[in-house]
Amino acid sequence: MFLQQLINGLTIGSSYALVAIGYTLVFGVLELVNFSHSSVFMFGAYLAAVVLSKFVNVPAAFVTAIGLCGLFGISIDRFALLPMRRRGASRVSYLICTIGLSTVLQNIIFLIFGSEPMVYPQVILTGRIRVANAVISYLQIFTLVLLLVLMVLTSLLVYKSKIGSSMRAISQNEEAARLMGINVDTIITFTFFLGSALAAVAGIMVGMYYGNVDLTMGFTVGMKTFASAVLGGIGILPGAVIGGLSIGVIESLFAGYISSGYKDAVAFIILIIVLLIKPTGLLGKKNVMKV
Repeated sequence: MFLQQLINGLTIGSSYALVAIGYTLVFGVLELVNFSHSSVFMFGAYLAAVVLSKFVNVPAAFVTAIGLCGLFGISIDRFALLPMRRRGASRVSYLICTIGLSTVLQNIIFLIFGSEPMVYPQVILTGRIRVANAVISYLQIFTLVLLLVLMVLTSLLVYKSKIGSSMRAISQNEEAARLMGINVDTIITFTFFLGSALAAVAGIMVGMYYGNVDLTMGFTVGMKTFASAVLGGIGILPGAVIGGLSIGVIESLFAGYISSGYKDAVAFIILIIVLLIKPTGLLGKKNVMKV
C-alpha cells in the first residue's frame, strides 16, 4: 500500500514540479508570479487531447502542444507585459494583468471545447509491471523518466549555459545586465517560452495519467504548483522540484490513508503552514536590503 501510494505520488508530483519550474523561472527573472501559467498548462493538455483524438500521433501531440503553448508564452510577454515594463508599471499591475490573461484563456478554452471533460485516448504504454506489492504502469515509468530528464536539462540550461547566465544576471540586477550587453527583453521572452513549453508537457502527462482533462484542472493544478514553488522556495529551481515532489507524495499518502475526498486541500494546508513558519520556503533565504 505504502509503496503504491509513494509511486503514485512521485508520478503526479513530477508533473507539479515541472509546472512549478515555470513559476520559478519567471519569478526568478522578473520577481513576478505569473498566474496565467496554470491556464497555459490546461491549454497544452487540451491541444494534445485534440491531436491524439484525431490523428493518434503522440509526437505530433507533443510538438503541437509545446509549440503553441510556447508561442502563447511569448505572446504573453511581448504583447502584454513588455509594454508594461517599458512604462514602468508596478508589480500589482503585472499580477492583475496575468490574472486577466488567465481568465481570458480559460474562457477561450470553454468556448472552443465546451464544459464537458475531454477523454484522453490511451494510445501508448498500456502495460504494467509488479514490484513487491505495487503495480507500476509503463505510463508512470515513462512520465517519471521524461519529467526527470526535462528537469535535468532545464537545470543545465539555467546553471551551465550562456542563456542561463543571462537569466541569473537579470534576476540579480536588470540594469547592470543591460550595461553588460545582455538583451534583457529577449531573455525574458525566452523564459516565458521555456516555462510555457514545460507546462504544456506537464499538461499532456497529467491528461494521460488521469485519462481526461476538464476546465477545473488549470485552477486546481495551478494552486498546487504555486504551493509547491512556495514550499521549495519560490525563485529557486531545485526548490520547485523538491516542493512539487513533496506535495505529490503527501497528497497521495493522504488520499490513501485518510480520505481521497479532501486530498486537494492538502496543498493549501501546506501552503498556509509554510507561510506561517518559514515564508521563504525550504531552500529560500531571507533577503537583507542594505542602504
